[in-house]
Amino acid sequence: MTGKSGKKQQVFTLLVEVGRKDGDGLPKGATGGALMVYASGIDEAEAVRETVSILKQADLAPLDVSGYGTLDERLAEGHDINDDERNLMQRALDENSVIIAQLTPFFEDKK
Repeated sequence: MTGKSGKKQQVFTLLVEVGRKDGDGLPKGATGGALMVYASGIDEAEAVRETVSILKQADLAPLDVSGYGTLDERLAEGHDINDDERNLMQRALDENSVIIAQLTPFFEDKK
């Protein structure tokens, strides 16, 4: 797939921190959470915009997005990427979509 500028779609690994919002589906008592996301885009900025837009439509409250690059960039940095993760990345590319691979809720430590 190519975009308007002729650049090829790629899949980017993103970590999105979310806060609380009515109807967000996070567990009771959670203060927010983190989502591991695979998102397709011409560049990382487009992948981030699409991800934030979709999460807002899903009644989540994105606070911060950290990018970890493409599959090739992650491999070059020595990341160990298993077959399940590669399959989700390929699915995001094939469907030109945003795939949420994991949700980790945050709970405040009550001391």
